[in-house]
This record gives sequence, C-alpha cells and structure tokens, in this order.
Amino acid sequence: MTDNDRDGFGDIGGDDEETWFEEGSAGLVRSYVVTGGRTRSDNYGLDMMTLVVALCSPEEATHLPAEYARIVRLCQRPMSVAEVGGHIDLPLPLVKVLLSDLIEQNYVIFRKAAPLSETPNQHILQAVLDGIRKL
Repeated sequence: MTDNDRDGFGDIGGDDEETWFEEGSAGLVRSYVVTGGRTRSDNYGLDMMTLVVALCSPEEATHLPAEYARIVRLCQRPMSVAEVGGHIDLPLPLVKVLLSDLIEQNYVIFRKAAPLSETPNQHILQAVLDGIRKL
C-alpha cells in the first residue's frame, strides 16, 4: 500500500505519463465555477442582440466577483450580449447567466433589439439618409 492509497486518493501520481484531463479543459472548469455550476438562465430571454447597460459606476461594483465587476465596467455604455461575451471570453450561455444575475441585483438593465417587423423599411431609411446629407 502506498501513501496515496492510505490517504484515499489511490495512485494519482503514478510513473506513467497518462493524464486524467483533456487539453483545454481548464476553461470549461473555470466557466463552470464562475457561474456557480449554472449553465442556463432564461429569466429574461436575453439573446445575442439584447443591449445591456450598467446602472452603477465601476467603483460601486468593486465588491462583486471579478467577472461581474468586469461586465459592469464594460457596460458603462450600451453593449450587446454578444459584445460582452467577446470581451470577457466566455460562451454566450454563461454570459447570459452572469448578466441575469446582474439584472436581478439591479447592476445592469437590458433592452431587447427591435423585432424585424418593427424595423423601418428601406423607404424610411432612405428618407433619413437624404435628410442627413442635407445637413
């Protein structure tokens, strides 16, 4: 019996070069830890184009965990969920979990993108462009 057997972990060190984890798995573990094990949050129906903006200054969020505080810093101006994900380098489902937490705690607010049926047609856009050119 080795020392490792006595401590309840068995032979985790071993002489062979076999590894027990996959290359690149550290990011997955980090993501899981960041969200407290949650992988989904559909509380607000956030999508990639949903805009989020902070309700507080970055200084007011310094007591938050690092990822949450970083989102508050990023969202001092309106930013889409996809942009937030790109900046913090986490998958979108996990970004939505973090944003949902911040929404629940009143650190950020959100606004859904207008549905395609509510977007102006080409005629209206052309009229706006013509008006801008006249300025």
